[in-house]
Amino acid sequence: MKAEETVTIDLRGKSAMFDYVVVTTGRVNRHVGAIAENVVKALKQAGIAAPHVEGLPNCDWVLIDAGDVVLHVFRPE
Repeated sequence: MKAEETVTIDLRGKSAMFDYVVVTTGRVNRHVGAIAENVVKALKQAGIAAPHVEGLPNCDWVLIDAGDVVLHVFRPE
């Protein structure tokens, strides 16, 4: 989906909540939403039945909690 400025933060052994945080940006709201929707679709196909998603209606930012991995998708500003 051509997400930009993607950074993965390894928190294994540092956080009891999750092992990785992935932060990335989309160019505009529609791009942020498309990235998030495709990630959720891929997670479900991989067997993560119900990832928790916040922020999808507005798409200024979206948070996806997939258990051990949390993904934040933002607009650059």
